[in-house]
Amino acid sequence: MKKSKYSDTQNMSILKQPEGGVTVADLCGEHGMSSASFYIWRSQYGGMDAMPHGTHDRARR
Repeated sequence: MKKSKYSDTQNMSILKQPEGGVTVADLCGEHGMSSASFYIWRSQYGGMDAMPHGTHDRARR
């Protein structure tokens, strides 16, 4: 399985940027990723904002 280019912490940070008014297309271009990747991450990490730091990996398993 291919190793992710971004850590879970980076994914969460990227997912929060559109809340600040940045468009998904601009965000994806800036980080060199597809919009499909963004929406997949959002479905995976969407409800994890309230989790304590370091528990994201354990929650995904």
